[in-house]
Amino acid sequence: MIQKKHILLFLFLLLVIPLFAQDESRIIVPNKIYSDRVTDEFGKPLSGIQVRVKGKSARAYTNTNGEFSINAKNGDIIVLSKNGIIINSYRLDGSIYYEVEDKDNVIQEKRKRQFTSDSRVSKKLRSDTSGQFQNFLDSANRYKKSVPTKSIEFIENSLKIANRSKNKAQLGASYSVLGDVYMNLAQYDLAVSNYTIATENSNTIVNQLKLAKALRLNNNLEVSKQKYSTLLNKRGITNAQKIEVYEGLGDISVRQNQLNKGLEQYQQGLTLAKDLKNTSKITGLNTKVSATLEAQGETSKAEDYLQSNFAAQQSPKKAAVESKRVADFYSRNRNVDKEVELRQETLKKLEEAELDEVVVEDGDLKLTKSKAKLDLGNALLKQNNTSDAISLLEESAAEAESSDDFKTQKDALQSLSEAYVSLGDDDKALSNYKKYVSLVDKVYKDKENEIARLVGLNKDLSEKQNRISSLEKDRELSESKIQLYQTENRLTVENDRRQRIIIYSLLIGLGLLLFSLFWMVRSNRQRKLANNLLALKSLRTQMNPHFIFNALNSVNSFIAQNDERTANRYLTDFSTLMRSVLVNSEEDFISLEKELELLTLYLKLEHSRFQDKFDYELHVDKSIDQGQFEIPPMLLQPYIENAVWHGLRYKKEKGFLKVSLTSKDEGTILIEISDDGIGREKSKALKTDYQKKQQSKGMQNIKQRITILNEMYKDKVDVYIEDLHEDTTGTKVTLILKKE
Repeated sequence: MIQKKHILLFLFLLLVIPLFAQDESRIIVPNKIYSDRVTDEFGKPLSGIQVRVKGKSARAYTNTNGEFSINAKNGDIIVLSKNGIIINSYRLDGSIYYEVEDKDNVIQEKRKRQFTSDSRVSKKLRSDTSGQFQNFLDSANRYKKSVPTKSIEFIENSLKIANRSKNKAQLGASYSVLGDVYMNLAQYDLAVSNYTIATENSNTIVNQLKLAKALRLNNNLEVSKQKYSTLLNKRGITNAQKIEVYEGLGDISVRQNQLNKGLEQYQQGLTLAKDLKNTSKITGLNTKVSATLEAQGETSKAEDYLQSNFAAQQSPKKAAVESKRVADFYSRNRNVDKEVELRQETLKKLEEAELDEVVVEDGDLKLTKSKAKLDLGNALLKQNNTSDAISLLEESAAEAESSDDFKTQKDALQSLSEAYVSLGDDDKALSNYKKYVSLVDKVYKDKENEIARLVGLNKDLSEKQNRISSLEKDRELSESKIQLYQTENRLTVENDRRQRIIIYSLLIGLGLLLFSLFWMVRSNRQRKLANNLLALKSLRTQMNPHFIFNALNSVNSFIAQNDERTANRYLTDFSTLMRSVLVNSEEDFISLEKELELLTLYLKLEHSRFQDKFDYELHVDKSIDQGQFEIPPMLLQPYIENAVWHGLRYKKEKGFLKVSLTSKDEGTILIEISDDGIGREKSKALKTDYQKKQQSKGMQNIKQRITILNEMYKDKVDVYIEDLHEDTTGTKVTLILKKE
């Protein structure tokens, strides 16, 4: 923070100090040693350059690093020459240097440029600079998807050249590619910022289309819609670009639930695509039209559009993708026979073309042979063709394991476990389920590594983006310095205007300070939000293994008691619960209705194991609209788990657990979890020395999640824990959940 203050103070002084400079007749500056460095336009040091002060005998030469020192004072003219030819000259005035020429004994100050004494050399340098700029930009384009950090380095170099030449077209092209990099990284806010700068410098239709798309993906829907609508009437727009406009407008309308309007806009784009015979756009728009019709309940028409894609002559890769999309459609609409047929077609296309993996260009679909076999196996399970399904699922799990596709392997093992349960083969069901559980931990570690990699990448990108931002500021600052210097020269003649210019300059400096402060506060806020989101995701993924291992203890208990039927029934209910838990694990909040469904099933499972230890009651106030309230997933389960395992389990007589949800007011509900167990004090006393050293992962996790969520969403959840009775027996947990 101290360094930032120093930087701001330095910028302020750099702007204001030159304004107080007086002409030489008023201030006498003694001779001093002046040091500098001479480089060419690309920053390469120039050695052997003669340096002299005009009108004086002082001489010096640059060393191998281009450095020199010479006696000079404020206002002296420094002359640089090589082999007797003057290559540059400038006036020494504080920290700002300007090239000059002596004409009729009047010094006319101009902006500094190097090697301008020979016009032929200047033309050659401009030509070389243009070629080097294009090389940097081509390299940035080459790496913008595969190695984004490397692409940004090339963009930084291209911007240095564009800034020196003040070429707006080059600036626009550089910032446009930088926006592409952030689009590929799904950092749409930074893409919007850079596309905005690109359009300010080069307001082409291509840049405006990119900006409109980035705004849409960044959820600035109204601004994006306005940009797209303006482009439709823009002069010079091509039909191919109009297709993108109609597609973007259709996406916005569908996002805003204006399905009829979105359908109309997709159809307009589809008509143009057919006129141009653009098969890629025809396929994409057919898919979007089908999805919109399906959302409207027009499944028959939606099927026709998907079938038209599937029937078209396409490469094996595209045919496999389209057959999967049609199969997914049939899966959503519960047409199992057609789904199986299309899943088989997808797998056949992949095997015939020897394609192990297919990735659609827009990144919305990734298809592998192991995933295709998993989908076909699940479809066969729906068809009750269990034997064929098991064979395919085993192949899917093996292939996914060999390609390190842990997610597909995990899903295949889960489906295998459920298939063996349906066949009554509990041993194989349990064996596959154990593999599934062990794989969950591996997936969790992979997620941790991915989070760490993303944090490192974001840090690297942030540093590079800051350097590029500083280039833009340096360019603006450089131009500001020149304007201020020219203004100062006029003030020596027009002294009556000096005070006004000083005041304006102070205001500009203050404005820059305020802008810098605002920018830093905004950046810190965004960084804090990103860190909170990563922390929440990490905590949620920690809950799943914790919950799974605790629940498996119950399965082991039934197996140890040789109660296979109860263990089988418990495993089936547990599988259903786990499926719901994993589906909701990626969300910060789920509806209260979904949480209560999970809670009901969990209470049933716990009661099935400890029937002789407690009874329970789940009471929900009928006045509560469960769909209107949202709650963090798996928030209540750890409190109920504590009540059963640490309170009721140790009670000699049968206990009672009550979960009650009542409406406090229109926007708040009260959730109470109470048990008449042995109480917190006695539970602590029963713990072993080893248990006392260990902290409850579940409760610690819940506390951290609530703290982060309340910070992000302004005290949405409040939790209070107290003894139920005055003799410290029993425990009562009270949660206050707010709608907004």
